[in-house]
Amino acid sequence: MAETKRNDTGGGIKNDTGGGIKNDTGDIKNDVNAKDQKGNRIQVSNTKKPLSFYLNLAKRHLKIHDDVELSALGMAIPTVVIISEILKRNGVAAEKSISISTVATKDVNKGRTVQKARIEIVLIKQNSKSTKAVPEKVQE
Repeated sequence: MAETKRNDTGGGIKNDTGGGIKNDTGDIKNDVNAKDQKGNRIQVSNTKKPLSFYLNLAKRHLKIHDDVELSALGMAIPTVVIISEILKRNGVAAEKSISISTVATKDVNKGRTVQKARIEIVLIKQNSKSTKAVPEKVQE
């Protein structure tokens, strides 16, 4: 049985507008254009780093910026959904948009094109005062 080599999206933050935030270690580097840049993306892989790495990276990114885009291909999609749900449940972020698509990748062994599912979830910083629900005590 031939194995299909994954064309993984890698880890860390990538910035589509060029310059600025690009590394795998999780260090967020601010440059002059960091405030004006859009398209900040965390490309999640389920093989390179653990879920907690991407969760903490998204939290740190949201502390500095107003939004973050979580992106994943194939088997990493559940990881992105879990990260998004944790951030929403904890009141750190709110969902702005979700987009799904397919991406054509090349199978290295067979030399053919394979379609992979892709998800992009954009989260925005949540106002901490209005979003945290405080459970009420039940009086008996």
